Amino acid sequence: MEDSMTLTLTVLFSLGLNLGYKKAVLAGTLSVPIIWAEPDSVVKWGTTLSIWCQGDFEALEYHVEKAGSLSPLYRQHSLEHKNKVNFSISFLSDRHGGRYRCYYLSPAGQSELSNPLELVVTGFYRKPTLSVLPSSAETSGGNMTVQCGSSLGYDRFILTREGEHKLSRTISAQNAPKGQFQALFAVGPVTLSRKWTYRCYGNYKSNPYVWSESSDPLDLLVSDSHAQDHRVENLIRITLATLVLVTLGILVCHACHIRKRT
Repeated sequence: MEDSMTLTLTVLFSLGLNLGYKKAVLAGTLSVPIIWAEPDSVVKWGTTLSIWCQGDFEALEYHVEKAGSLSPLYRQHSLEHKNKVNFSISFLSDRHGGRYRCYYLSPAGQSELSNPLELVVTGFYRKPTLSVLPSSAETSGGNMTVQCGSSLGYDRFILTREGEHKLSRTISAQNAPKGQFQALFAVGPVTLSRKWTYRCYGNYKSNPYVWSESSDPLDLLVSDSHAQDHRVENLIRITLATLVLVTLGILVCHACHIRKRT
């Protein structure tokens, strides 16, 4: 009788430890997965896209879910690389646009959801035009205004900047003369140091993750604020170093003069 009670207590104690461990894991000790898209999160329809989810080496299964869906869209059991998986979409369509998150299952329980991946599908509507307003400043150091417009009644226009420091800005469309719709974006300051390539898109509020075709690219010589900040910092450092050297030189000359007199 005593042996059976001891066995029962041991089993209950082990179950309690396991449950406590799983609760601790679910409370935040499992690593939060990372989700990203390749080649990019803004992709033209009809192309091939890969959604990656990276978690823990203990993961047994990965799930990717889309906001608004009742169940995970993608599930993968057989893992070639335990800490990450690749979900491939062979033909991107408008239904693929949206906000995605992923999570994984391990012996310790389920991980937290990843940060959201906002997947945008482009190319479903006629492309807008992108141009520089003639009245905007074009002198070095000034700002420039670019206009994105279309005859289609887009609700919003999106301006993107390509390159190392990508940028995306959205402005609501305004009525313009001759039945046009437009949005004005301020870019700058203008400089001769670096060229940026801008494009714009139009979309509707009812389907924010589906954009129009890209406008023709617009190349502008616009300063990089990060590089400009570094140049200012370097100039300050050089000035301070010069002042220190000049001060030390004056002190050394003064000391030598005093020693000669002595």
